[in-house]
Amino acid sequence: MSGHSKWATIKHKKGAADAKRGALFAKLIKQVEVAARSGGGDPETNPTLRTMFQKARDNSVPLDTIERAVKRGTGELEGVNYEPITYEGYAPGGVALLIDTLSDNRNRTGSEMRALLSKNGGSMAEPGAVSWQFERKGYVHVSKSVSEDDVMMVGIDNGAEDLEDLEEFWQVVCEPTDTNSLRAALEEAGFEVLESDSTMMPTNTVPMSNKSDAGAVLRLIELLDDHEDVQDVFSNVDIPDEIGAELA
Repeated sequence: MSGHSKWATIKHKKGAADAKRGALFAKLIKQVEVAARSGGGDPETNPTLRTMFQKARDNSVPLDTIERAVKRGTGELEGVNYEPITYEGYAPGGVALLIDTLSDNRNRTGSEMRALLSKNGGSMAEPGAVSWQFERKGYVHVSKSVSEDDVMMVGIDNGAEDLEDLEEFWQVVCEPTDTNSLRAALEEAGFEVLESDSTMMPTNTVPMSNKSDAGAVLRLIELLDDHEDVQDVFSNVDIPDEIGAELA
């Protein structure tokens, strides 16, 4: 068991409430398209596509829209060739950032990431400068309609490494390769699964006890997250519950 900074929950709630559906769909469709291009259009033999397909469905992307994205990825339909690029940087206070993007123009995206960081108290970092502070993990979010003990009982037998209380749902953490099988086991047990994916979890965190500083970090993360090329922003900021509640 482990604690969890509530800043992630605040960001999740805000994203669910405020994100323009069209912009969210566009990001998810890009992910499906790139997964199909890199590993083929069959989710049964392409685990990355299977994960992205499920992620899109979890966010209510229409099935025919997902299927068209798969066809663009496999070349059956004309599409844009997106390149996955991860940028590393710092937010105010030395908070580490990993910024995952899908871009059709590396120079434009890199320039815009650098500008967003520098104009908002951050800076770009050299490759490898901050990535060592993160490790890739899978996660499954489960509704709190079931108890912590029940989730752990099923989770432990199916690759779960940790269980975190993220206020409105349980987050079950596992190795990325166990994500799909863990989700299937939890669903088979009758639990309501909200979403599953892989993420970059920090191995150490930067405490942020000043409200103004914490707000500056979250504003930068949101500005990056709103960029059309950005798929995910990971950070190692740790904001106390009381400050997080005020910012929420």
